[in-house]
Amino acid sequence: MNMALILLLILVNGYGFFLMGEDKHRAKAHKWRISEAHLWSAAVLFGAAGSYLGMQYFRHKTKHPAFQIGMPLLIILQLILLGYIQVI
Repeated sequence: MNMALILLLILVNGYGFFLMGEDKHRAKAHKWRISEAHLWSAAVLFGAAGSYLGMQYFRHKTKHPAFQIGMPLLIILQLILLGYIQVI
């Protein structure tokens, strides 16, 4: 796999992880929250694994069915797409 792609995946997944932690922190502090659309955007842009790890680590959005089901499905889809890209 291309080194630039690996670096990009690390950055995007790190950002997804960070967003989950930041949103959890803001929720506990009763501050302005990060929108679910923004959380999903980071996940859709190949940051689903980091977002999912952030969900579990920070125990955030774990009771929301859209996140419970959607995030693992998105990870599977992204792995398939990355495998397809690797073949090309």
